[in-house]
Amino acid sequence: MNEMRAMANAIRALAIDAVEAANSGHPGMPMGMADAATVLFTRFLKYDSSTPDWADRDRFVLSAGHGSMLIYALLHLTGYEEPSLDDIKAFRQLGSPCAGHPENFELPGVEVTTGPLGQGLAMAVGMAMAERRLNAEFGDDLVDHRTWVIAGDGCLMEGISHEAAGLAGHFRLGRLNVLWDDNGISIDGPVALSSSEDVRARFRASGWHVTDCDGHDPEDVARALAEAEADPRPSLIACKTVIGYGAPNKGGTSGVHGSPLGASEAEAAKAALGWRHAPFEIPEDIAEAWRAAGWRGAEAHAAWRARVQASAHAASFTARMAGQLPAGLLDDYIATLRADPPKIASRKASENALAVLNPALPPLIGGSADLTGSNNTRTKDQGVFAAPDYAGRHIHYGIREFGMAAAMNGMALHGGLIPYGGTFLVFADYMRNAMRLSAIQQARVIYVLTHDSIGLGEDGPTHQPIEHLMSLRAMPNMAVYRPADAVETAEAWALAIEDAHRPSVLALSRQNLRPVRNADDGLEGNQTARGAYRLKAAIAKRRVVLLATGSEVEIALDAASVLEARGIGVDVVSMPCWERFAEQPRAYIDDLIPHDTLIAAIEAGVTLGWERWTGRDGLIFGIDRYGVSAPAADAYVHLGLTADAVVAGITEHLEAKG
Repeated sequence: MNEMRAMANAIRALAIDAVEAANSGHPGMPMGMADAATVLFTRFLKYDSSTPDWADRDRFVLSAGHGSMLIYALLHLTGYEEPSLDDIKAFRQLGSPCAGHPENFELPGVEVTTGPLGQGLAMAVGMAMAERRLNAEFGDDLVDHRTWVIAGDGCLMEGISHEAAGLAGHFRLGRLNVLWDDNGISIDGPVALSSSEDVRARFRASGWHVTDCDGHDPEDVARALAEAEADPRPSLIACKTVIGYGAPNKGGTSGVHGSPLGASEAEAAKAALGWRHAPFEIPEDIAEAWRAAGWRGAEAHAAWRARVQASAHAASFTARMAGQLPAGLLDDYIATLRADPPKIASRKASENALAVLNPALPPLIGGSADLTGSNNTRTKDQGVFAAPDYAGRHIHYGIREFGMAAAMNGMALHGGLIPYGGTFLVFADYMRNAMRLSAIQQARVIYVLTHDSIGLGEDGPTHQPIEHLMSLRAMPNMAVYRPADAVETAEAWALAIEDAHRPSVLALSRQNLRPVRNADDGLEGNQTARGAYRLKAAIAKRRVVLLATGSEVEIALDAASVLEARGIGVDVVSMPCWERFAEQPRAYIDDLIPHDTLIAAIEAGVTLGWERWTGRDGLIFGIDRYGVSAPAADAYVHLGLTADAVVAGITEHLEAKG
C-alpha cells in the first residue's frame, strides 16, 4: 500500500471507528472523500497546525458538514492540539468538541459551523470575498490565501448554492475552489431519483471553471487541484467518488450515508482496505507522515510573520484581524442629534449614522439585496466591491437575500471585516437559516432590515411584517433593535458594532418618526444599551406603564399625555432591545415594570410574546392579522394602533378593575 493511500485509510478507519462507537453518524462521505482530502491537506492547503489562527492561512470549509468525522480526523492527524484521540472516541457525545456537525466555537481549525447543506459553500464565498477585500487594502505580502470547500450533492441541490455560485462567478473569485463529492447518492437513494440537472453546465453558466477527476486517484486529484489554482475563475472540481469507499456491501449505496456500518461491515471494510489495526489505532509511520503534513506550512508562516513585522501596515493589520475597534465612534454624533433632533425615518437615521461610521471604521463593509436606495445602506464615501478592483466597501448582492446572509457570516468569521447587509424585514424569512447560523456561530453580522411594519403603507400584506419581530426575538443570541428615533438608531449601531460575539438586527421604519430624545431629557449615556428605559415618568400618581418600540413610542407618548390630563399617571418605557433588557439586573427590570401597576405594550406586530413583560393581567395593543394596502396613517387607524385606541383600552380596563 502506498503512503497516500495509507494516510487516506487512516481517515477512513477513524471515521468508521468513531461512528461505530457513537452508534450514530455519517461514515460514507469521509470514507469517499478521504483520498481527495489527503491530497488537499498534504499538497495544496496552506496552514500551520501549530497556529490555527494564522491570519493568512487558507480557509477550509466542510460544507457537507454531516461528514464531520472527515475534518475531525484531519485536524487530529495533522497535529492540531484539538481534537484529541479521546475527543474522537467520544464523537457525538455530551462534552466532546467532536459534535455531530462541525462547530466553529468548539474547535480551532473548524472555520465555520456547517450542517445545513449549501451554507458552507455560501459562507466560503463570503470568505473568498473577505480575502479579496483585505488584499486590496493590505496587499499580497499580508493577505494572499485561498478558500477550499468540500461540498456534496445535497449542497449543490440546495437553492442557496445557486445564489452563492452566482455571486462567486460574478465577482470572479478565482481563489475559491470547491471539491464536489460527486458520489451520486443522497439519503433517499440515488441522486437520479430527484435530480437530473447538469451541475457542471450550471456552474459554467455562472462563470466558473469546471474540471473532473477520479476522486480515488491521488495524482488525478492533484492534477485537477493544480488546474483550479491556475485558473482565474472560481473552480468546481467534480471528484467522482464511491460513498463509503471500501465497504464491500454498503459502499456506493445510501445505506452508508447516515448510519454506522455495523460491526461485521466495519470489519469487512477494514479488511478490504488492508487496515489491520485495532480501533482508533494509527501506526506511527502513518501518524508521522500526517504530522509532517501539518507542519508543512510552518516555513511559509514564518516568512509571512517576517513580512508583517516589516510592513508599514503591521499595527493596523494586527488590530484589524484581532477585531480591535476604537471606542466611542458615535458619541459626538449622538450628542449633536440630541441637541437638534431630526424628524426622519429610522432607515434614514441609520444611513446618517453610517455616514459617520464608515469613514472612521475601515472594517465595515455593507451591501443590500437589490434595495440599496430603500435600505439606505450605502454612504457617499463607499466605492463598489467589484472585480477586478475589490477595494470598494459596498456590495451589490442582487436579489439573493439568503446568499447575502451566508456570505456575511463567512466574512465575519474570516476576520478583519464587520459586514452589514440590507433588505426588507419581511424578507428575513428568505435568510432565516443563515441568520440562525449567525447566532449559533457568534458572528458579528448586522442585518439592516427596513420597512419594519404596516407603516410601509401601500405595498400591503405581502410586504408588511407582522410576525417577524417576535420570531427573530425567539432566536437565542440575536439582538433585535427597533429604535424609536435617530438617537436610538445611532445608539443601536454603536452597540451592534461593539457586540463581537452576537449578530444584530436593526428593524427600521420607512416612515418618518418624531424625535423622542433630546438634550433636555436628562437621559445621559447610551440608553439603548439597557434594552429599555423610562422615557417619561408619570406626573400624576402612576397607574400605568406603557411599553413601546420603534414607531409606536410616539403613540405611547401621545396616549400618556391624554391619560395624564385625566389624572391617570403613566410611565412611558421605550424598549428598543428585549435581549439587552433581559440581561439587566432584576432590580432594574422591576423598577421599570413594577408588579403593582397596569403594564400595557404597543407594537405594530403580533401580540404573542408580550405577555413576558405585561403579565397575564396586562394589555397588549398589536396586530394579530395580516396588514392592509393603504397609506401608513390609514393602516394604523384601520388596525386600531392609535393613541385614541390605546387611551380607550386603558380607560376601560382601569374602570373595570375599579
